[in-house]
Amino acid sequence: MVGIYARVSTEEQAKSGFSLDDQIRECRKKAGTNEAVEYIDDVSGEFLDRPALSKLRQDVKDGVITKIVCLDPDRLSRKLMNQLLITDEFDKRGIELVFVNGEYAKTPEGQLFYSMRGAIAEFEKAKINERMSRGRREKARQGRVLRDFQIYGYSYDSEKEQIVINEAEAAVVRLVFDLFTQPNELVQGINGIAVYLTNKGVPTKRGASIWHRQVVRQMLMNEAYVGRFYQNKWNTEGMLGNKFRQDDEKVRMKMRPKEEWISLPCPSIIDEAKFEHAQRLLKESRRRWAGRSLNDYLLSGLLRCGSCGNTMPGRKARHWGRDVFEYTDVKNTAGAKNKGCGRHVRCEHLDQQVWETVCAWLNNPDEIAVAVEEKTETPYEQIEMERLQKELERTKTGRKRLLKLFAAGEEDISEEDIRQELKELKEKEEKLIQRLNELQEQTKLQSDSEYSRSLIQEAAEYYLSKNPDSLTFEDKKELIRHVVREVRVFEDSIEIYTF
Repeated sequence: MVGIYARVSTEEQAKSGFSLDDQIRECRKKAGTNEAVEYIDDVSGEFLDRPALSKLRQDVKDGVITKIVCLDPDRLSRKLMNQLLITDEFDKRGIELVFVNGEYAKTPEGQLFYSMRGAIAEFEKAKINERMSRGRREKARQGRVLRDFQIYGYSYDSEKEQIVINEAEAAVVRLVFDLFTQPNELVQGINGIAVYLTNKGVPTKRGASIWHRQVVRQMLMNEAYVGRFYQNKWNTEGMLGNKFRQDDEKVRMKMRPKEEWISLPCPSIIDEAKFEHAQRLLKESRRRWAGRSLNDYLLSGLLRCGSCGNTMPGRKARHWGRDVFEYTDVKNTAGAKNKGCGRHVRCEHLDQQVWETVCAWLNNPDEIAVAVEEKTETPYEQIEMERLQKELERTKTGRKRLLKLFAAGEEDISEEDIRQELKELKEKEEKLIQRLNELQEQTKLQSDSEYSRSLIQEAAEYYLSKNPDSLTFEDKKELIRHVVREVRVFEDSIEIYTF
C-alpha cells in the first residue's frame, strides 16, 4: 500500500501558496495510482511528534505501508536531525521513499545531497521565524497592537490596530476594584468578588458563566487598567511544541529584560492611586486575610513586634489555670529564622486600644493627615532597608576579601573552603537583594497622604452610616483593614501605620 504524506503550516501557505490539495495532487501523480492512504498534518514541521506523521510511522511498523510519497524532504521535517531519523527508520524496514521534487538515492552522494537540502530547509525555517519576529517588533514600535489580547474591559479595533475601552466590561472592572479596595457589605476578598460576579450572571471575557478567584486576581494585577501595556514582554520561543512534549520537557515562558519591552498606547480605566492601593492589599492579602483558625482575632495579620520585627499572630494560652487570648511574636515553627523576643500582649487590651484610635479617625477623618505625617517619617520598611543595605555591603566586602585570598593562593586556607565560603556569601547576597527589592517595591507602592485621607473618608462614611453600637466583629475587622496597614507593638506603646 502506498502512503502519501503532506504537511503545510499557516506561514508556509501564506508565503508560497502551496496548499495541501496541491501537494496531494502532485504526490498522486508521482505515485501513479489513486489507491493511496493520505496522511495530512497542518502543523509546523519543527516538531517530530505530529498526529499524521505518528500514524504513518506506526503503519510502516505494522507493515501496512510499503511505499511513501512526499512532495519534498522538508515536508517530513524542518529539522535535519529529524529528517535523517525518519528516513533511517523507513530504510531499516525496506520502505521505498519517493519525493516529487528530487530523488532520494541511497548512495554517499545521494545522502550528502539529502543532508544539504535538510540543512537548507532548517536554515530557511529559522529565517522565517526571525523575519516574522522582527516584523512584529517593528509594528509594535510604531504603536500598533498586533492582535486582540482578550483583556477584560477592552475591545480590539482591527482597522486602527488599537485597544479601545469596552464600556460594559469597564464598568465591571471598576466594580471589582471598588469591591476590593472599599469597605462594603457585599463581598469579602477576591473569592467573594468571584462568587458575587458569578451570582449576578456577569459573563467572563470568553463568555463563561463562572468566575474563578484567579481570574479576579489577574484583573486586579493588570497594569493595562492604568494605561501601562507592553508587547515583547514575554519570550515564548519553543513553546509552540509544548502540546507534543511531556510535562517535564515543556518550554516555559520567560520574561524578557525590561529594556526590551515595547510600550503601547492603552486607555486607562482605573486611576493610579486606586490601582496602587489594590497592589498593596494584594501583597498583604495572604497575611491580612489568612484562613480562619479555631479562634478569630481582630488584629490578625496586622501586628509586628517593634523590637525583633516578627509578626504577632493570635493564640490561646494557659495563664494561672485559665485560657487567655494573646498576640505574641514567639515562633515555635521548626526552621524559623527568628524565634522572637518573647513579647506577648493580651488581645482584649490591644484590640480596644487600636479600635478606639480607628474610631477617633473615623469620627474625625481630618485627623488622619497628622497620623500619616507622623507615621511616615521612619516607617519599618525604611529602617529595614537601611539595615539590609549595610548587611549587603558587609557581604560584598567579605566576598572581595575571599576573592583576594583565592587569587593570592594563601596556603593556610584550602581552595575548597574558599569556594564554599564564596558560594554561601553569594547565596546570602542574592537573598538580601531579593528582600531589598521587595521592600523597595512596597515603598514605591506607598500612597500619598491625600489618597490615605480619601480611604479614611470612604471608611468613615461607611462607619457613620451604621449605628456604631450595632457593628459586628466582622464589620470592625474589615474597617480596621481598610484604614490600618500595620501596627507595631513596643514595650510601652504602639505605632499604627495607615495606607
